[in-house]
Amino acid sequence: MEYKNLDSLSSFKDLENLNPYNVKSNINKKRIDSYKVSEGAGLTYSYATMPVDETHLKAFQDLADECSVIEKYKTLLNGERINTGEDRLVLHQLTRGQILNDVISDGENKGEFYKLQLDRIQAFSESVRTGKIVGSTGKPFKKVVQIGIGGSDLGPRALYLALRGYCLGQGKDVIEADFISNVDPDDVANVTRDLNFEETLFVLVSKSGTTQETLTNRDLVLQALKNTNIKGFNSKKHMIAVTSKTSPLANSPDVLDAFFIDDYIGGRYSSTSAVGGVILSIAFGFDVFNEVLEGAHEVDKLALNENILENPSLLDALIGVYLRNTLGLGTTAVLPYAQALSRFPAHLQQLDMESNGKSVNRNNERVTYKTGPVIFGEPGTNGQHSFYQLLHQGTDTIPLQFIGFKKSQFEKDIITDGSTSQAKLNANLSAQIVAFALGKNDENPNKVFAGNRYSSLLSAQQLTPAVLGALLAHFENKVMFQGFIWNINSFDQEGVQLGKLLAKKVLRGCDGDEILLAYSDMLK
Repeated sequence: MEYKNLDSLSSFKDLENLNPYNVKSNINKKRIDSYKVSEGAGLTYSYATMPVDETHLKAFQDLADECSVIEKYKTLLNGERINTGEDRLVLHQLTRGQILNDVISDGENKGEFYKLQLDRIQAFSESVRTGKIVGSTGKPFKKVVQIGIGGSDLGPRALYLALRGYCLGQGKDVIEADFISNVDPDDVANVTRDLNFEETLFVLVSKSGTTQETLTNRDLVLQALKNTNIKGFNSKKHMIAVTSKTSPLANSPDVLDAFFIDDYIGGRYSSTSAVGGVILSIAFGFDVFNEVLEGAHEVDKLALNENILENPSLLDALIGVYLRNTLGLGTTAVLPYAQALSRFPAHLQQLDMESNGKSVNRNNERVTYKTGPVIFGEPGTNGQHSFYQLLHQGTDTIPLQFIGFKKSQFEKDIITDGSTSQAKLNANLSAQIVAFALGKNDENPNKVFAGNRYSSLLSAQQLTPAVLGALLAHFENKVMFQGFIWNINSFDQEGVQLGKLLAKKVLRGCDGDEILLAYSDMLK
């Protein structure tokens, strides 16, 4: 498989010569109806208000073909060591179902390995939910708390919040969940302050079993458990682990059970593994988590299509490359018009920026073009009363990725001023897309909206588990495809290591480093 830098591709040079399509002057119903692609699980990707036309789409197809992105995706799925920085396979798609050939590594069939973990998660979660597995004093578990950081927190937390309302709205029995991530002791204190420890199960998540923040928080939790002075209380029966088979936690006598992932699942890609599966299955039931996997699997299969007009995650990726590398736009806002997705932008922030925030290619050679954008976002309509002022009238054009649904999760609403709350929410979403695209002229310069502010829309009937899985996989595959196009490794994260090393140096007393000592003294 041949990997080339973006600026060496003839198709990219052709793309660089294309001016952006003027959305403001040319948007109409026909374009809105035609510039959309069906994604998995009933999700639709609309790009009518992006600055592209048929000429751009042809150039995008040429770029995807010259870059062989689908062949590279197939190589990944077939178990090649595509993570060059760490010499590892990349198998997060395998956690939601086999797509191509069996992957054999480390003397085992990885598809069977992850299927076994799913079976174990199903059996354990059902035992907890039915009261077969109880706490050390015989009380059933009514709360589950995940201890992890980065990908062991952001993705699972975002998915839990996204599904909680749906499950309650469907009348499901929900075991409430919470999350501890920050090494700030206040995080542990705030979560544990009002916990009934007899009815709480902790999920300790660390692939290596050595993550400093996670183990520190574990020890704070264990200290709180020891201080309960409850007769017959045994902390071992209140803690399980998600880790690798080779980590110190795998056979620890201090945990009730352990569920496994391996080094081929990156943290930010791990939500569909045991990292997300254990807590989601306990909280909502395994059937709900399995629906998430099915939605993600459907998108993973669609992502194999070489026709970009039938492959929305690839099309989204190519439009993003055009915005970044031809138009020079360095920021993207993710704007879900659904309160349930309140933490989804934070997850995508890690997914995108940790994956594609790279300045060297797969051969460790510095690239001369821009790579991953800055990602930020908040739910609508809250964001409208916060940062939309800059989006509408600021000096920078910031591409927008809207997410919206026809129906709310609870489906309980009232009519005020002639419309329901959901109707008002979606009226705001529609209005914002049009306002950004068309703008407004006014004699008063302070009231002029320039327009031609680009956006896309991912929409579905309702935010169900399957739709959530499709959303998750859409963005994971988008990030993967952009990494292939930029010729960077989207699956390692050396950028997080330097700060960790220096923090350990500070804890040793700074080892004579005057600069470190000066800053650490300021915080003593």
